[in-house]
Amino acid sequence: MTSALLLSFAVVLLIGVLISERASRTILSTAVLFLVAGFVLGEGVLGVVPVASGDAVVSTLAELALFSVLFTDGMRVGWQDLRQAWRLPGRALLLGLPLTLVVTAVLAHFVAGLPWLESFLLGAVLAPTDPVFASAIVGRKEVPGKLRHLLNVESGVNDGLALPIVLVLLAVAGGTDTEGLNLGVEILLGIVVGVVVPLVVIALDRLPFLKAESKLQPLLTVAIGLLVLAICTATHANLFLGAFAAGITVATRGPEYRHEFEQFGELVTELLKLAAILVFGALITPAFLFQEIPFLGWVFAVLALVVARPAALLVSFIGANLPRSQRAAAMWFGPKGFASVVYGLLVLESGIDQADYMFHLVGLVIVLSILAHSSTDVVIAKKLDEGMPR
Repeated sequence: MTSALLLSFAVVLLIGVLISERASRTILSTAVLFLVAGFVLGEGVLGVVPVASGDAVVSTLAELALFSVLFTDGMRVGWQDLRQAWRLPGRALLLGLPLTLVVTAVLAHFVAGLPWLESFLLGAVLAPTDPVFASAIVGRKEVPGKLRHLLNVESGVNDGLALPIVLVLLAVAGGTDTEGLNLGVEILLGIVVGVVVPLVVIALDRLPFLKAESKLQPLLTVAIGLLVLAICTATHANLFLGAFAAGITVATRGPEYRHEFEQFGELVTELLKLAAILVFGALITPAFLFQEIPFLGWVFAVLALVVARPAALLVSFIGANLPRSQRAAAMWFGPKGFASVVYGLLVLESGIDQADYMFHLVGLVIVLSILAHSSTDVVIAKKLDEGMPR
């Protein structure tokens, strides 16, 4: 399976790179290409890449992808960035994120039929956003800077904010062996490792007799990430919060390291993300979509995208100094990404009541999100550009 997966990924990556320039001007996207390729190559259609949710390659790849995402996201938002970005992203994070969670939970209970505890757990899993799937919005200079900044900061922080909620609710539901004090220790230890390791490495690099060669500078940040990953794994600290805390610490104490690592880190993260999307697509079979999810599950998935976040941000932006068109774009562009994929896998592997059904709902929401947001980003980016004063 590994060789087939590697060959499939290489071929799809080659195709994606070769058509990327043309695709960037259309509603096509690299994320959709890998998702569809995984679906076609998966066991449900051609069977070239036969993977199952319990396979080690699935969980390992998803964990590495999320670790990389949280590490690079953290480096986008040092403490200085967070202080400067309080007004709009603060509204989206401190009010919009909890409201999105609550609205999603209400929909999960009354539409999908889940018990309240599982509903709130599902809401926490689906609350984070990943605007990388809406790259035309966050990556185009013609899009208003205030909107790009809002979405970048929000997505860089909400994965880390949602994770402790997921872990606590999962423990309350009986889905982990770690409970109470031990869970708190794992979370706290992950944050401590994520803060201490970068501080020590940066201090060493600034000693007069120690200095990384300029061309190897990006590898220093890679070494920080690997050390955090290894130490968290060895000590059973929470590696995701460790990654997030490490990224913020690097951005805060060594902005130059963030600059050196930016291009290299983004490419590594993008590779891991695309590989995870391919594997995730291979898990989505026709039976998964049309036999294992009831009609009301589909209704919930649609409402989770078109109601939960828009309603939450509509309330959050009351009184905010943001044009109506940009508010609408921010309300719509809340793509579900790797945080939700990995959190969904955590729920599935926990074996709690309704775990399988919840994973199916998470999978369906993510599929619909990737298709919907990745196919509308270019169009809306152009509309925003046309509406800008000249």
